[in-house]
Amino acid sequence: MGLLDEVGKIAGAVAAVETAEKVDPEAGLLTKGVAAIAGFEGAGKLESLVEKKEEDKQDDADNAQAADDTSSQT
Repeated sequence: MGLLDEVGKIAGAVAAVETAEKVDPEAGLLTKGVAAIAGFEGAGKLESLVEKKEEDKQDDADNAQAADDTSSQT
């Protein structure tokens, strides 16, 4: 999944630069660079948040199944 993570971050950077250009058509290189970094980092944080939520859901499902298995054995 490492390659897909990086592709997602790059897509976030590109989207941020495109947005900066739409907001300010005269945006300079520094503005575009800052937007790219912010988009890259933001996409990475968003991706890790989604992964954490998925792990939490899986843990909850595993705990519920374990509880069901324990209650059915008694």
